[in-house]
Amino acid sequence: MNGSQLLIEMLIENKIETLFGYPGGAVLPLYDALYDCDRIQHVLVRHEQAAVHAADGYARATGRPGVALVTSGPGATNAVTGIATAFMDSVPLIVLTGQVSTDLIGLDSFQEVDIYGMTMPITKHNYVVRHVDDLPRIVNEAFHIATTGRPGPVLIDLPKNVLNAEFRAGSWPASEPSTPSIRGYIAESSIDPKEIEMAAERLNRAQRPLILLGGGCIQGETPTLIQELAGHLGLPVASTLMGIGAFPSGHSLYLGMVGMHGTVAANRALQSADVVLNLGVRFSDRVTGNRKAFSPESYKIQVDLDPSELSKNIPADLAITGTCAEFLSGLRGQVHRTDHSAWDLQIADWRKRSAKTKRKENLNQKLTPEEVIRCIQQATAGDAIIATDVGQHQIWTATHYQFSEARSLLTSGGLGTMGYGLPAAIGAAIAFPERQVVCITGDGSFQMNMQEIMTAVDYGLNVKVAIFKNGYLGMVRQWQQLFLGRRYSSVHISSPDFVALAKSFGAHGFRAHTHEEAERIIELALQTEGLVVMEFDMTEERNVYPIVPPGSSNQEMIVE
Repeated sequence: MNGSQLLIEMLIENKIETLFGYPGGAVLPLYDALYDCDRIQHVLVRHEQAAVHAADGYARATGRPGVALVTSGPGATNAVTGIATAFMDSVPLIVLTGQVSTDLIGLDSFQEVDIYGMTMPITKHNYVVRHVDDLPRIVNEAFHIATTGRPGPVLIDLPKNVLNAEFRAGSWPASEPSTPSIRGYIAESSIDPKEIEMAAERLNRAQRPLILLGGGCIQGETPTLIQELAGHLGLPVASTLMGIGAFPSGHSLYLGMVGMHGTVAANRALQSADVVLNLGVRFSDRVTGNRKAFSPESYKIQVDLDPSELSKNIPADLAITGTCAEFLSGLRGQVHRTDHSAWDLQIADWRKRSAKTKRKENLNQKLTPEEVIRCIQQATAGDAIIATDVGQHQIWTATHYQFSEARSLLTSGGLGTMGYGLPAAIGAAIAFPERQVVCITGDGSFQMNMQEIMTAVDYGLNVKVAIFKNGYLGMVRQWQQLFLGRRYSSVHISSPDFVALAKSFGAHGFRAHTHEEAERIIELALQTEGLVVMEFDMTEERNVYPIVPPGSSNQEMIVE
């Protein structure tokens, strides 16, 4: 076999069933090998960035690695934003990039870029395959690195002559170890039982305890263990944006999201707690606000399997390296319920204030985003996979849709990538064709990758797109209003007729102006097979609240 055929066999061995990609000259040998392969589905997207976002959405929804395939040069550079998006949110990806033949590397050859060098800061690891005999080792290592420890993207750069080279299959795969041994790479380390004892002792003495969940809590049995711990001890729970879904949003102990757009209850509780158990939280600036004023009175227990995150942004009083699941399992039997009734009463008061801001009625006839999200919530019974783009609609979705399980919210948290939503929804729909998949987006974000409507139509995917059309780049406009004296600079955006656009692609399109119309078209969309675009005519200058002004502490929220 040649290198391309070998690579296909390696993907099959690693249980890959789907590739998201776009062909080009440097990867023609690989596409030729795919021609004869009936065990891997190739999803042809319309842009390489979308290929990586779709693989990302597939990975987030399933917990399995997503794989993207792009050609050299512009194909590889178009993939960079998707790779950085996955890296910031710790998503397991394998990104296969074509490269010019090894004898042409460094000569400014046609469609040559140093994608290895470009992506070093935004991959967990990357490779250039110099010889076909290295392929089995490299592919096995790549999957091992991407999926173990803290997940992340791994890039494999594939020169064209390596893909064409003959491989003598005598020693493969029997000689390859099932678990690669990589010098210097330690995926996980066991937690010292004494550290768990110290954490238990602090929790047992806490009068104002809080559990804070991050993106490291969505894997495996961790969500179940969190529910057991919180329910057993009656502990209030808050989450970061990336931790949403690890604890049911409708649970009586859940306070909501913390940080710049956190709820009143979550932020007040975080700032006033005396012990905070931080599970898989990296304390980004959007979570902490002013770091010097972050949860000033609390004893902070930080559990993370990546030791580089411990005390990186916020000093931890007890820093524990290991998985959240191992920590929570070890905590069983060492913690007991204590009386913190005064704390519960205080939280109940903060929750009332949060509810007040949510229930504010719409005083005019135009739709509000909160109304539409609640309509989607009711129509899907909270059981859909929701993909969002980035902006105001992302925060409204995080705070108003009730997520019942992990891996049901797909959103770009760390990089904040507009254009992520639709391709991520496509990846989720490929993985779960039987589930409702809804992309909630804005008129600005949607126009960044709206060409992927064609991909969804081609593959008959059951994706519903809700476009919040307010004529602005909403979050940028809000900042210009609140912090720059309403000096609106380059934020008014025009849009096509999204309903007509959808129909031109062969999809369905509906429009709503009122609450009644919104309820009707959402119900109709969910009953309609295939991709449906719903355009909601929104109130133009509606803001996301609460908001913590930049540089302020989480205590200094603007509530309305």
